[in-house]
Amino acid sequence: MGTSLGDNPVVEAGLTAHREDVTLRALQQRIRQQEILSELGVMALQGATFDHLLDETARLTAEGLRAEFCKILEYLPSENRLLVRAGVGWGPDIVGIATVGADLESPSGFALRTGKPVISNHLENEQRFRTPDLLMKHGIRRAMNVILQGGGRPFGVLEVDSRSGDEFVEQDIAFLQGAANILGMAIERERHERSLKAALVRQQLLLKEMNHRVKNSLAIVTSMLRLQAAEDDNPELLKRLEEASARVSAIARAHERLYQSDEIENMDVGAYVEQVCRDSDEIVASCDIQIEAEHGMTTTVDRAISVALIVVELITNAAKYAYQGKPGGTIWVCLTRAGDNEVIVSVRDRGLGLPEDFNVTEAKSLGMRIIASFSKQLGARLTIKRDVPGSEFRLSIPLRP
Repeated sequence: MGTSLGDNPVVEAGLTAHREDVTLRALQQRIRQQEILSELGVMALQGATFDHLLDETARLTAEGLRAEFCKILEYLPSENRLLVRAGVGWGPDIVGIATVGADLESPSGFALRTGKPVISNHLENEQRFRTPDLLMKHGIRRAMNVILQGGGRPFGVLEVDSRSGDEFVEQDIAFLQGAANILGMAIERERHERSLKAALVRQQLLLKEMNHRVKNSLAIVTSMLRLQAAEDDNPELLKRLEEASARVSAIARAHERLYQSDEIENMDVGAYVEQVCRDSDEIVASCDIQIEAEHGMTTTVDRAISVALIVVELITNAAKYAYQGKPGGTIWVCLTRAGDNEVIVSVRDRGLGLPEDFNVTEAKSLGMRIIASFSKQLGARLTIKRDVPGSEFRLSIPLRP
């Protein structure tokens, strides 16, 4: 009688070793798949760029399933097709260019439409679906597809393809769906960030438009004040209207800078005050304003406007009291940085000088009350230097409270 192969100790030992080797390789593959899912999760949490995450998902998914090809298909509703958005194993003429049908007759379309995973281990004998031309041209023999969700709606399909004669199994579906779920969370985050960016852009445009309209409205107010001043014969009222016009004009300049800039919350106080002082003929026509302002000193818009209004009032007071409205006087304005968080504002004249008993906190004029009030709001230190001739008002103002 003959002896069966199963009774041969050598053959049996070989079969046992082969089964153990297959089991070991399968175990190693499952371990590697779990490591890959962890890598993808960390990558997504660390904020990798979306395109980089797509590429890495395709590469690592193919590795985890020991497949030569993997692709991420993005659904194009207007065309009812799936675009190869990213992939591994495919040529440059495929990624970003090639598309496949998104109907129920294609494996990827079925996964997209039904949300059910699809395994096709023998595409040459597949009866349920048509095999896409893209797979046939590349000699693909087996494929696996799972839906790729993102932001509550399908983004597309994650598909892995291979030319080998092995078979995908249910455990492979679990890994592929795990990779798709991680990528889906990243897609949802990317869509959310895109939505936030669009909302931010819209808000900035609206704020620019608002600042433009505020500037125009304030310009109208300034014009009305000047018209009123031109029609009134009262010299005192004329001066008051001109001073009010200068204050409104300074605020209008701030809104003009805001709608011309990409910055909507902060402002270069040196450049802004310099621009206000350049409009010296709108503030005091009788004096020559010499402005020296350091640029790059950024502060909030509200603080910058308060600084400008202080400078306007100091210039107006110098013209009115130091030079008594006589032409030819010079007023020096200087803004310099002191340390990381302070700007020094100096307004100096060579006029008659201040009375010996002058006290800014007890002054009755509106201009000095404005200076004292804004200085207090800004947390500024105000010092007054009496020169011969003239005087200097010097403020140390924090850029940030």
